Amino acid sequence: MSSEENRREPDAREKHEATEEVEEAQGSPGDPASAGQPGDDPGSVEIPAEEENGAEEAMAALAAELEATRRERDEYLDALRRLKAEFENSRKRQERERSRILETASERLVVELLPVLDNLDRALEADGDIREGVRATREQLADALGKEGLLPVATDGQPSDPNVHEAVMGQPSDEHEEGTILQTFQRGYLLNGKPIRAAKVVVARQV
Repeated sequence: MSSEENRREPDAREKHEATEEVEEAQGSPGDPASAGQPGDDPGSVEIPAEEENGAEEAMAALAAELEATRRERDEYLDALRRLKAEFENSRKRQERERSRILETASERLVVELLPVLDNLDRALEADGDIREGVRATREQLADALGKEGLLPVATDGQPSDPNVHEAVMGQPSDEHEEGTILQTFQRGYLLNGKPIRAAKVVVARQV
């Protein structure tokens, strides 16, 4: 064999070995790891049918729960609206009842005071001293107002009470304790136990 043939034979062997290495790197046609299906997307992941059915069931359950929550919300709103309407109606009924009671009380008081007015008219028409007639009329008026809960505040000789007495003057006195009421300038009154006007009084002061 000539030297030129010897040079060609190694080159042919080198080319054959390089071709075999490329085929091994790419994988043989029968190798499942290297063979790909036509049209396969390497980035896609196939979801099993069981998982898809589970996701649909979960979505359906969430939708049902949301609908139930909405119905419950609507029921609460309706109940609140009804409660508000009932409260408003009750408030209006109470206002009407209060107005009716006040109107009835005013009417009753006026009816009771009419005889007092009649007595004053007769006292003014009478000749001579009318003090007895006025005194009787005053007692009748006090009686009518007393039936409505009006009572005078106790004053003379009583210790001064700032809740029902208004001391307009202090007068030195050795015979009375400090703050004792000596004189009444104007009567005070209680209506059903509640002070509606303080009595204006003179109280004792220690010298």
